[in-house]
Amino acid sequence: MPDGSLYKPAKASLWETHATIHPKAVSGRFRRLKWAVMTVLMGMFWLVPWLRWDRGPDAPGQAVLVDLEQGRFFLFHVEIWPQEIYYLTGLMVLGAIGLFLVTALAGRVWCGFACPHTVWSDVFIRIERAFEGDRAERIRLERAPWSTSKLLRKGGKHAGWLLVSFASAFAIVAWFTDAPTLLADLAHARASWDALTFLGLFGGSTYLMAGFAREQMCKYACPWPRIQTAMLDEHSLIVTYQSWRGERRAPKRKSESWEERQARGFGDCIDCTQCVQVCPMGIDVRTGAQADCINCGLCIDACDGIMAGQGRPSGLIAFDTLAAEAARSAATPYRVPLVRARTLVYVGLMVAIAGFMAIVFADRSAVEATVQRERAPLFVTLADGSIRNTYTVKIVNKRHEPRRYTLTAEGVTGAALSVTGADGAGPSLRLDAEADSVGAHRVHVTVPPGTPAAASAPLQFVVREEGGGERTAVESVFLGPP
Repeated sequence: MPDGSLYKPAKASLWETHATIHPKAVSGRFRRLKWAVMTVLMGMFWLVPWLRWDRGPDAPGQAVLVDLEQGRFFLFHVEIWPQEIYYLTGLMVLGAIGLFLVTALAGRVWCGFACPHTVWSDVFIRIERAFEGDRAERIRLERAPWSTSKLLRKGGKHAGWLLVSFASAFAIVAWFTDAPTLLADLAHARASWDALTFLGLFGGSTYLMAGFAREQMCKYACPWPRIQTAMLDEHSLIVTYQSWRGERRAPKRKSESWEERQARGFGDCIDCTQCVQVCPMGIDVRTGAQADCINCGLCIDACDGIMAGQGRPSGLIAFDTLAAEAARSAATPYRVPLVRARTLVYVGLMVAIAGFMAIVFADRSAVEATVQRERAPLFVTLADGSIRNTYTVKIVNKRHEPRRYTLTAEGVTGAALSVTGADGAGPSLRLDAEADSVGAHRVHVTVPPGTPAAASAPLQFVVREEGGGERTAVESVFLGPP
């Protein structure tokens, strides 16, 4: 024990320099599954904006388009207007509950296989490996002094990253504007400043996050891992190190048989650290379940390869549940219960929401109307004693051609309708609305003197599409002097 007057404890640093993680290449079933999922998702991301759909001469020709200029979402033959945002809200709620269900069943597989950040990081790591080599070679290159070779290899990597980043940015912007038009504008240097701004924003963000942030985004910026962790239970499948089989771990002597090794109290884990070297998060799964594990399964591929080379059974690292481990230690049978309370709740909610959305969508009308009553003045008394109220009637025409509508007022006896700017009044009006637009009309409703409704009465405006089309009704009120 050192003398107290001379002993000085080491100061703990509050800041640790980030160590770059260089994941090692690995092959196996989960790596192949990740490539397959990435190919499908990236293919949809880049190709869907180029699909065409004929909606008429004056309508967008892109099959899937979020048209911010017109405030519409086009999905093939479906057209969602701003006032129908509840459809998109419902889809987002369905997606969230679907993620809850997947997490309850198989942990953070969304993060490991389908998260956009994970997909783009995989692409960037593949580009990095193509120019700088695998893990060991990349580490040596990092430590080596700058040279022409290092400069060319680093430059090639960053050129590849930038190419993918701005190709991705183009694809993002193409979901919000016509893709062929955007490409032609860029090729002829006539793209708008808005388009260039968003291309720079999305391209720069992709380059920084997938190229440099990577696992730091998952650990420090993204809240979803912490939310997902709260949804796990003892029956959720997570990537697990089978410590009962692997411990104690130590390198295996070539002259030693597995029976001799087990007799000395060692397990199947030969402490090769391959599971750590292939992990994109840089964690050691052998230390237990961790919030930073994204359940990508690459450590399983690495470990299975080592076990095959050693002549041992695979599955030392595997998707397993905490309940299975407890059952195994108690020597009792166990089977993952896919149907349990929380999964039933999630499935029930998804079915209920999807069913409600389907019913609402099936009852969706191609024409909508809103009526706003003018409040200044509340009413006007004409020279002959008639009472007049004024309303702003807006008719939403969701069709791709101009339509004419008939407007009537029900609930008030003797009501005569007229529109500002036109002569004459009658029991009905003909109003027009252009294709894919809102027709606004200032409508006067006049009742003769002595009518009981001249004081106040409920009023219903009925809009009928001419030619036997759809009908919609809007409730309002007619006011007069007491």
